[in-house]
Amino acid sequence: MGMGHADISRRGLLGGAIAVAAVAVTGTTATAAAPSGGQVPVLWREFVRTPFTHPQIPYVGRAGCHGGAARFPRRPVVADVTAYGAVADGTTDSAPAINRAITAAGRAGGGTVLIPPGTFRIDGLIRIGYDNVVLRGAGSDRTTLYATKNLTELIGVYGSRYGGDKSAWSWAGGLIWLAPTARWDSLVAAIRARAWPFEGWTGNKRDEWETLTTVSAAQQGSWSVTVADAGRLRPGQFVLLRLADDTGHTLLEHMSGGGPGPEAYSWDDKTKLTSYVPYEWPVRIARVAGRKITFERPLPLDVRPEWDPRLTTHVRPLTGAGVEGLTLQAIETPQSPHLLDKGYNGVAFQCAYDCWADDVVVRHVDNGFGLVAASSCTLRRTRVAGRGSHHPYFCREGSHDNLIEDFTIEQRTVPAPPNTQLHGINVEGLSSYNVWSRGEMQMGTFDSHRGLPFANVRTDITVNNNGRHGGDAIAGPLFGARFTHWNVRVTNGRAGLMKIDGLAPYSATVGLNEVTEFDQIDVPDFTGDLHSRLELYGTTDIVRPRNLYEAQREL
Repeated sequence: MGMGHADISRRGLLGGAIAVAAVAVTGTTATAAAPSGGQVPVLWREFVRTPFTHPQIPYVGRAGCHGGAARFPRRPVVADVTAYGAVADGTTDSAPAINRAITAAGRAGGGTVLIPPGTFRIDGLIRIGYDNVVLRGAGSDRTTLYATKNLTELIGVYGSRYGGDKSAWSWAGGLIWLAPTARWDSLVAAIRARAWPFEGWTGNKRDEWETLTTVSAAQQGSWSVTVADAGRLRPGQFVLLRLADDTGHTLLEHMSGGGPGPEAYSWDDKTKLTSYVPYEWPVRIARVAGRKITFERPLPLDVRPEWDPRLTTHVRPLTGAGVEGLTLQAIETPQSPHLLDKGYNGVAFQCAYDCWADDVVVRHVDNGFGLVAASSCTLRRTRVAGRGSHHPYFCREGSHDNLIEDFTIEQRTVPAPPNTQLHGINVEGLSSYNVWSRGEMQMGTFDSHRGLPFANVRTDITVNNNGRHGGDAIAGPLFGARFTHWNVRVTNGRAGLMKIDGLAPYSATVGLNEVTEFDQIDVPDFTGDLHSRLELYGTTDIVRPRNLYEAQREL
């Protein structure tokens, strides 16, 4: 069994296992230099002693689809899109045929839908709304979907629920869109009615939930909680842990590490941020033993009575679905002015859990890969290419425990038009415990887009740090607690959003080459001591372990 099924009372045994794993991962003891010539920071030696409760480094060893599984499920082939009318001639609209094949697979209970080599024109978006359906091309270098229309044309204008003339297609939706059918239908109906929706796990108005049981106090890092009534709970069940804030905003303070700085911060006027609360964390139940409920990953935060903690229902998630082995290429158009994107977007995961993308390229898109109220998903071997995009990767609306690994943002093929914006790998909106690992960013930045994201990891990444972050002032702080940047190689020497010891509370910057401040220069949101750590600064690729996520997996 994985640790998600372990009884947390076995702490002593687990501690011994962690000590052994630390030696295995680093190739060294806790006090010696690594034999490869690398160096083991004090922070790592601390972490292996307290992996679930370390004050600066989050435990992300279970991030990703099926707890970070190395292999994705292989579904039997149940449909070939050419049998439903798709034609690889680059001129026939094959979107209806591809969607018919996906529907047939879904109604059959799941399976793989094959797209053979060639270029298939799509004049509509591709929807995956059934569990256990995988859309698989012959490889990103062999199968291409050529998209001719944008989401504004296909669905309609999508305004911001916070007002103004912004287009929500600047941060939502995809021309390949993975979302449960009922949820997608309700979103589209709301957009067409101009009743701009919330986009998360509890519906357009955040009212589609009911209480399963209340939860007793527990500490961050615990794998188990005690509930008032386990009668409606069972192993394998998917639930939301719901934490509301109190009038003193002590939940937001806790997400920021607590202490004088967050206590002195003005929360009440950050109306966009406060609209993101309650914090909703989706998770599967691993075990039910009386009133003791064990989850498949440890608690992301403390559970305190003043936050009215409860396990609740949610909209039905999409699970077990994937996209593999294809390129989605939009018709090449100039990039739109900032926040006015028309919706030439790539692949979006929404209200999705244990879903994935593998060997997928998007080209000439406004926004590349999106995680919107998505959790425990993996994006592996993905690439954003072409004329340049606004958000190459976006992670928002309470997305948690996702893994983006072996990713590439290519240099744009045309100069950026005036009044456009480039972000990079984005995270916002109380999103937590997400990992970006083994990346090459030929442009962009580590875009913490306000909205108090916390406990996210970026590790083993090379970046030409030429992007800028965004985020409204009413969305609150850039960073919550336990952000970690580990083994980051900045090729243009710019510090912004890379070296975060002066910006992020209770966070860590480890193994970063020497950088200097220029262009967009930020100041900390919180006053006083941030309790942030900096180690092996001014070095390049010598920190051991070199990849923080993989090392945590070894634990």
